[in-house]
Amino acid sequence: MKKVGSSSFKKLSFIICGSIFLLTVLFSYQATQLQFNYNFEEFFPANDEEADYFYDYRQNFSTDNDFILISVENKGGIFNLPFLEELEAFRKEIEELDLVKNARAITNEQEFFVYKNGKTSQRPYISWSDTTLSTDSTNIYENKELLNTLVSHDAKAAALIIQHQNYLSKVKSDRINRELDSIARTHTFDKVRMSGRVIGQKFYIDTMTVELRFFLALSILLIILVLWLAFRSLWGLILPLLVIVLSLIWILGIMSLLNEPINILLTVLPSIMFVVGMSDVIHFVSKYIELLRQGIAKNEAIRTTLKEVGLATFLTSLTTAVGFFSLFLVEVKPVQKFGMATGIGVFVAFILTFSLLPILFYFTKTPKIVHRKAKGGNWYKFLHKAFAFTLKRRKQITLFSLLFLIICSYGASLLKQDNFLMDDLKESSAIKQNFNFLDDTFGGVRPFELAIEAPDSNFNFFDKNALLEINTIEKYLTQEYGVNVKLSLPFVLSIANRSAHAGDTSYFKLPQKQKEINTFYRQLKMNESKTHLLSSLIDSTSRITRISGTLPDLGNIETTGRNKAFYDFIEKEFPYSSFKYKLASTAHILDKNMSYLSGSLVKGLLLATLIVALIMGLLFKDFKMVVISIIPNILPLVLIAAVMGYFGIELKITTAIVYTISFGIAVDDTIHFLSKFKLEMNKGKSVLYAIKRSYLSTGRAIILTSIILCSGFLLLIFSDFLGTVYMGMMISITLVSAVIADLFILPLLLLYFYKKK
Repeated sequence: MKKVGSSSFKKLSFIICGSIFLLTVLFSYQATQLQFNYNFEEFFPANDEEADYFYDYRQNFSTDNDFILISVENKGGIFNLPFLEELEAFRKEIEELDLVKNARAITNEQEFFVYKNGKTSQRPYISWSDTTLSTDSTNIYENKELLNTLVSHDAKAAALIIQHQNYLSKVKSDRINRELDSIARTHTFDKVRMSGRVIGQKFYIDTMTVELRFFLALSILLIILVLWLAFRSLWGLILPLLVIVLSLIWILGIMSLLNEPINILLTVLPSIMFVVGMSDVIHFVSKYIELLRQGIAKNEAIRTTLKEVGLATFLTSLTTAVGFFSLFLVEVKPVQKFGMATGIGVFVAFILTFSLLPILFYFTKTPKIVHRKAKGGNWYKFLHKAFAFTLKRRKQITLFSLLFLIICSYGASLLKQDNFLMDDLKESSAIKQNFNFLDDTFGGVRPFELAIEAPDSNFNFFDKNALLEINTIEKYLTQEYGVNVKLSLPFVLSIANRSAHAGDTSYFKLPQKQKEINTFYRQLKMNESKTHLLSSLIDSTSRITRISGTLPDLGNIETTGRNKAFYDFIEKEFPYSSFKYKLASTAHILDKNMSYLSGSLVKGLLLATLIVALIMGLLFKDFKMVVISIIPNILPLVLIAAVMGYFGIELKITTAIVYTISFGIAVDDTIHFLSKFKLEMNKGKSVLYAIKRSYLSTGRAIILTSIILCSGFLLLIFSDFLGTVYMGMMISITLVSAVIADLFILPLLLLYFYKKK
């Protein structure tokens, strides 16, 4: 830059611009190929023993969530012939779909009977006669195996369980959704509700697609508004906007090249990239204009800007990226991918800002904004008054900070770690309303799976003593845990026992004699080709049987407590049991994330703090400066923990990642302030003078970038996903409190503890 205008610099500029242009063309094309993905199993913890066991368990038995549950309501009651006829027609139409294997409803269910001569028969639960419907309904509610499965407890809703091809793709999921909606519209039921993996997949991916575009458009409008208000010139609008837009195109293109789809967390990527890129641009442009207003020549101003702002901005980009990269310590793939994508994006924004902006400034005329000094004067007056207030009220500020810390610490102690299956959706969401209705009406839709492992493959699960133990476990699960058991060996044998006694409900219990059990076992084997009951109850190795059912979505805290009580019960009742009992449902594996969450959060924050401490240590070579730089950025984290504690916002994956992200972004302002402080100290200035110059010089950029960052993150409150809403709110609160800490606490910390060497 010393020989600005030389052919060598121009040649280098054209090479850089040409390379950026070619890469932008490549990444622009790749960005159009970007895919969206919602696979909630990716939220299972990585390298977890129970998750690995679940995958093996699922190979032996069918998955517990890959089906569609449809609720059909009739306010006048479901046991009337016209409704049942329409329900059966609805079921048949669904069963004829190419992607559907079978569709179950009370209209096609058969009751199983065993006779004394060993023969078996089946009889429909619904006899299709007005005169016998009352008897049919009584029979169904007395027998209980269909209650909360195919009929609701209040008899005003019937359910259809649709088994479709396993693990349908997005295209096929959309297709079956369209077909089901089309069929449902041809019927006159009071209300039709649908839930299931393919229903959720379509909703989430469609919503993610809409939100990505929405946040992209909203972020661009916000940036245009902020740049215009800040610089009030086309120069100050177009050049920074170009750099920021290119940053987003690059990171989306890089993701596409690496075959990484957009997941539910990455829908906020445009907002994050825009606000992070804007921070780099504002600091660079503000310093450049400041130098031009001081009468420094354009070329020298560019060189000085690179020198004075370059290192500080690199360090802030590094710390911001560290905040994102530290999410890799969370043992959940979508979170890790989110951290990697945003961390790389931060460096992309830095590289483009400091490679492209100097060239653009060099080849464009000096902006007219340089001659507008009124705004700067107002900023100077405001910052001068704020600095004077800080010095004058230092005792009050110190006492207030300590009191504030105590109040926030108490609030943080109220923070709870909990999650529900649908707690990322707003109450107004139709899919959540359907889920809640099904959860309330059909005895819970949270899957429950208990694997019961025998010591070896020669074990006889139909041994009376073994069955008595399993039956005791099942009774506990039903009466104490709250499981609505739908499949187990005692459950099936109880149905067989009742059927052998002419449907007498008093015999709905485990047979008392081994001989009876053996008889029923033989009957099950004889009918296996039709019923497939044994294969659904005992795995191919004959080592594992199961208790399968559902329960209401009680939340992680309540479920974890019940799990502990359940295992305590087993240990107390069967201390020498031959069986091993293992929970193996998708919901249980998702809950496992919560057990890792606190540890991952602490590790991520410690890593980010250590790296920031290392940076400040290398910059100042003074341990006191390390402590001084950390304190203003710990306070905002305590504040958001307090806000979550006081307002009952639970700690879960989507809210926990806020801490490391916030720390990485919030520390940027501290680094800019302290970097300027170091430059002034190197000039031989006094501590007080260096603090004042740093305050007045960086204060405007700190406030401006923080306003921009907050505005960008506050856009996230328009999301349909509560986790995204909370992320936007919490990070904004952190940034506001970080600015206050940097302007009113950091100067006092330097004044109190920094001693000139």
